[in-house]
Amino acid sequence: MANETSEQPRIEAAPSSEFVQLFTHHQRRLFLYILSQVSNPVEAEEILQDTNVVIWSKFSRFQAGTNFLAWVSQIANFEVMKHRTRKRREKLVFSEEFIQAIAQTSLERSDELEARRAALAECINKLRPKDRALIQKRYAPGERGIHLAEEIGRPVNSVYQSLGRIRRALLECIQQRMAPQTPS
Repeated sequence: MANETSEQPRIEAAPSSEFVQLFTHHQRRLFLYILSQVSNPVEAEEILQDTNVVIWSKFSRFQAGTNFLAWVSQIANFEVMKHRTRKRREKLVFSEEFIQAIAQTSLERSDELEARRAALAECINKLRPKDRALIQKRYAPGERGIHLAEEIGRPVNSVYQSLGRIRRALLECIQQRMAPQTPS
């Protein structure tokens, strides 16, 4: 009879809840970091999925208490490099130095960009329901202003003026939220 223990699959420990929380929390930033290096959202999604596979396969190597974002960003860098190697046949290829500079800037600004995204979400929620619906329809995937105007039965110029007014209101709201608060 064969040795039964040698035929059984090896079971590794599952990731800690802290690892799972960090992994989930940083998905958007990791995607944006990858996107800053490849600029194509579909390709960035593919690279993110490849990166996630590697992250999960190496979860036991992560040291709790260290910078999770830095760790996963390094894994993402290797996946982006693999992707670029596969894409070398394309005509336009940026230098490694340029791509690394963009990636570094993206990583350095990720906290600020996340804060701006959160401020935008809050500001959108403060809009009048009619304005919120208009802006959400306009920025739905594949939507264009002319189609939106036809859909809601308004002149194109009127829709663009409304969108401009809403964008200015959102910008002002975001700037107010991002401004350093001075105690009075």
